[in-house]
Amino acid sequence: MWRDGEIVGMTTDTLVLSERAMVSTVGFAAVFYSEPAVLGLLANVVSAFLLCLQNFATVHTGLRPQGAEDVLTGVHLILIGGFVQLLAGFLAFRKYDHLGGAAFLTFSALWSSYGATRIISAAYPPLQNITLSSGNTSQLLSTTMTHLSTSQSAVAGLVAYISISFILSFCSATVNYIMPFIFGAIALALVFEAVALFGQWALIVSGVIELVIVLCGLYGAMALLLKGITQRYILPGFGHPLFNVLLLGSAQKSSSKAIGEEKKKNTKYAEPMALGNICDTVSPFIFAFYFFGYMKTFCVGAAWISIISSCQLLSSFYSYLRGDVYYTTKFGAHSLFWLVMSWEEFVLTTFLEPGKAQESRLGMFGGWFFLVVACMLFLISTHKDTLEMLQNASFIILTSAFIHQIPVSGAYPFLGAACSLCTALSMYATFASLINSIGEKALIPVGKQALSSSALQTTLMAAKMCFTRSKNLPSGTKAEVPDALFYICNGLAAVSAIQGTLSDPSRQQLSIPSVLIPGAIVQLYVCRIQVQGGRRFGCVLPFCYSAFWGAWTWLRFAGHLLNIGAGNSEGFTAGAIAFLVINAFLMILASSFNVVLLFMTLAVELLTICFLLFTLENLPLPFEIVMLCIFSIICFYGATASLANSMFGKDLMMMGPSLFTAQSSKKNTEDSPPCICPKSHCTSGLRTIADLLNTGAVCGVPTDTVYALAASCRHPQAIEKVYRIKDRPQEKPICIFISNLDQLRAAAPPISPLLWEFMENVYPGGVGCIIKKGEWLKKLGVGEGYSRVGTQDSIMIRVPDLTVLVHLIDMTGPLAITSANPSGEVDSTHHDMVISRLGHKLEGVLCDGESDEVVASTVVNCTRIDESGITILREGCIPAGKVMQIFERIKNRAV
Repeated sequence: MWRDGEIVGMTTDTLVLSERAMVSTVGFAAVFYSEPAVLGLLANVVSAFLLCLQNFATVHTGLRPQGAEDVLTGVHLILIGGFVQLLAGFLAFRKYDHLGGAAFLTFSALWSSYGATRIISAAYPPLQNITLSSGNTSQLLSTTMTHLSTSQSAVAGLVAYISISFILSFCSATVNYIMPFIFGAIALALVFEAVALFGQWALIVSGVIELVIVLCGLYGAMALLLKGITQRYILPGFGHPLFNVLLLGSAQKSSSKAIGEEKKKNTKYAEPMALGNICDTVSPFIFAFYFFGYMKTFCVGAAWISIISSCQLLSSFYSYLRGDVYYTTKFGAHSLFWLVMSWEEFVLTTFLEPGKAQESRLGMFGGWFFLVVACMLFLISTHKDTLEMLQNASFIILTSAFIHQIPVSGAYPFLGAACSLCTALSMYATFASLINSIGEKALIPVGKQALSSSALQTTLMAAKMCFTRSKNLPSGTKAEVPDALFYICNGLAAVSAIQGTLSDPSRQQLSIPSVLIPGAIVQLYVCRIQVQGGRRFGCVLPFCYSAFWGAWTWLRFAGHLLNIGAGNSEGFTAGAIAFLVINAFLMILASSFNVVLLFMTLAVELLTICFLLFTLENLPLPFEIVMLCIFSIICFYGATASLANSMFGKDLMMMGPSLFTAQSSKKNTEDSPPCICPKSHCTSGLRTIADLLNTGAVCGVPTDTVYALAASCRHPQAIEKVYRIKDRPQEKPICIFISNLDQLRAAAPPISPLLWEFMENVYPGGVGCIIKKGEWLKKLGVGEGYSRVGTQDSIMIRVPDLTVLVHLIDMTGPLAITSANPSGEVDSTHHDMVISRLGHKLEGVLCDGESDEVVASTVVNCTRIDESGITILREGCIPAGKVMQIFERIKNRAV
């Protein structure tokens, strides 16, 4: 088997996967995840089979499942269709599978939601025939509208997922033959499951379609399992699309990707934008169904939205892993919005009398903070495409409709229309993001940029200069990706905590979701991603403040429900005093970061004093309201500044300098590295490594995949040294890298026109082609190293897509390349890993920071390309399906 720079095994038509010790802190390489779609398909198979059996049994007996039977069905759907498919979605994202990651997490939410509906219907049957008192929701909505039972309320979610399933079915046709039938069958099954809530005859049709899902899913799982085991397609249906995705349109020159918004391609994780847009389709659709009067209570709706909003948090998390601060913040804020609003409606329709509670809602201001956040996201997105701006504009309209000061009689139709608009835009964005991600081009139009990135940065910098009137003001600590979401969570909790009176239990009860969810629950998610980023102080703040807002909610808003009040809260008094001490230390630490963070911790200290005074029954309420307002303003500014500064990597908005800098205890003289370690961006550093290689040294170098060991092909003793450095078996040959295809043409190898055209389409990039070896290699500049590279009959050649390495090869000639790791261990994805593991054995390491990939190249056997086509020996950073699409397109054009 050929790896990036090496061959494992004696032949090229047999793949032998070697086991590695996976000890790296950067995670597993995508190739080790094999085929996660097997898990996802089997989860759909089991879920569909369970519903099929239950539907046929209902038709046969005439009795719908009730009680324990419904609970067991719900539990099975959640565990198998939900959690198992959730795992498949995680692995698919890690495998850089855009479609699989979005589809499996979406269907995980679908089965979990449907299972939760079954459990709710069985566990709380009174909710199905609830009688509302006068003044409840029935008075706010038209009395002529038909209200649905708890199980029938699931129709809203089912219809939303039907639309998404059809989109996924169409998009999957650009990847393979099997997925479109499975996803399409799921969509049709959902149609008749929805109809079956009103007519039992649809259960038969639904059961038959679910049998189709079972059969197609089993075949697909078997095909992918065999492919994962053999690393080649045995059964038909995968590896070839129903139609080429490029037929959907030509690349849009005005897209943000074409303009070069991203610094470099990120293939470590699949793009999560489609998943986030799917969530923004399902949630507003359910709300629209509710606001137009087709649901009496929001119990089922809250369950469905909570589950899909959790998926949106996952899209935020994967955006963070890709280093995309904008989508990390956007999807996190949207998830927060849907969670807060759904649970507020749940509390309103289930526990309160909305007619009376409306007066209490007039004193709730959390909606205003959502509105200003929506406006901030819109302004920041002006350098993105038109579709993104339209989505943010619809979110502004939506958050405006949710402001509680709007009278309910006018708000409900407005809310329904706003949710419908948001659903329509998000549905188109889902389709566009999926197709554009699969094709890796802007095939579906998304519009032009309103402003260029440079123009937006210039505007922000000009505003900063006008405010400071000084260009020499010291800047603060650099903002990190999750900081904006941290400020948003705290700001929303603070605005929602504002209470004009202490004697309104309805307002207190309605405020629980808007304080508890952002302040305590979602802030724990922020803490998690801070830990992921290794920021030790960064994760302390959200963790402590999560506890603060949790205690605030418990005592201030839920106290009357738990019989806890200011007169019997001694434990909260002691806790407030303890938190005053803890936050004092946090203030000292925050002062070493920036002024905004310092002011925020200072405001929390004053709010803690307010909390303490409340437990002592001596709270000055106006002072608390002022402090909550100030705190929320600080948080909004911090969120805006952090988002802008982190997006562009510049100090565009003032965060303020640190008041003091912790003195380092390091010695003035640090230990020198074990070898020469020049920087890749310096010409002198590149010349240094080139000189070392030309004298027969072995050096660590970056590639467009992972770090590698390089030796000049003119020095066979250097190639021999590579084997000793890696403790590598002699029977495993090494490949060569060249700088461009013209070098290969000059050597005049006996290559067919078909192979030439194939290499022109995959070079430069993460694909290595195995071709027949010959004396022409000496003309290429391999020289005396001819016998030490490749096998006796074949050689793998690759043209890297990395400017630094291409320039280095131009200085040295062809390089013998193998991965920079001890044999059998994980690849090196940072120059520090190379230095620490092999630096004492090397003459030099060219330092280029973190690698673009954590997985090696895709290896293609082209030795028999004219007779039997190509063979994918190992799938790496370039998906095997894409390589096969390229080859089929070239072959068809040649014919």
